[in-house]
Amino acid sequence: MLSADELALLEAIRESGSLSRAAARLGKAPSTVSHAARQLEARFDALLFDRRRYRLQLTPAGHLLAQEAARLLLDVSRLTQRVKQVAGGWEDRLWIVTDEILEFETLVPVIRAFDALQSGVTLRITHEVLTGTWDALRDGRADLVVGATNEPPVIPGLRWDELGVMDWVFAVSPSHPLAKAEEPLDRATVIQHRAIVVADTSRRVDVRGYGVLGGQPSLAVPSMRAKIQAQCEGLGIGWLPRDRVAGLLKRGALIEKAMADPREPNQLFVAWRGDHQGRALEWWLAQLKNKRLATRLVRGIEVAVAT
Repeated sequence: MLSADELALLEAIRESGSLSRAAARLGKAPSTVSHAARQLEARFDALLFDRRRYRLQLTPAGHLLAQEAARLLLDVSRLTQRVKQVAGGWEDRLWIVTDEILEFETLVPVIRAFDALQSGVTLRITHEVLTGTWDALRDGRADLVVGATNEPPVIPGLRWDELGVMDWVFAVSPSHPLAKAEEPLDRATVIQHRAIVVADTSRRVDVRGYGVLGGQPSLAVPSMRAKIQAQCEGLGIGWLPRDRVAGLLKRGALIEKAMADPREPNQLFVAWRGDHQGRALEWWLAQLKNKRLATRLVRGIEVAVAT
């Protein structure tokens, strides 16, 4: 690997095209720079400088050496910073997995605040659905999960906090056959119509769409926004987060139906593994305990129009 002085020499010659100008730029005597250039060629047993022309240039081998040396020097600099970062208690990377039901937009202010710390920690934020969110923590694909639904499973070292409660409403399009059906809707009536569900991302084979009755036809969609849209279009029926569709209900784009078997509110969780807890994870956990932030995450962004 090249030293910082050798790398500076290559850059000075490449940019100035002259040993004398390179020497002046480096604050060294021309003879010193010339000697250093020949030593560098001897070290690599290759012609690095083209001296045949009026303007001194790097040979293709010299260009390659300069480029790769610069890259390696930058890598070493970054590695040094990462080592100091981890030694100071910060993680090298923090992988956050949110349940898809939480919108990324609600996390943007938190990410900006984290960036202001200048910790050097690389954030990776992805999402899963239902059981897939818990699977990410179990399988080591997450350091922190946010908005996980249902009861926490048995995971070694699992720690968790409650994020908040999500209320649901059973809603259908005005054009759907159930829009004018007698209330409360019972199981026998609902099972005849297709349910819209957000597809569970768990890799396990025993998962199913939440809220689907046994024997009921279903349409699995990739997100809650897609589910809301599908139900507005009359493609099916199902439970929706009340806060997200409040405007659609008010305008009549969706119709709330009373149910014989109401759905209980869902408790959402924040969870992590307790075997390793760095400063970045601690910071995020402290933010998520803020009631205003937790409420904003659970309520989400109200759908303004039926898209």
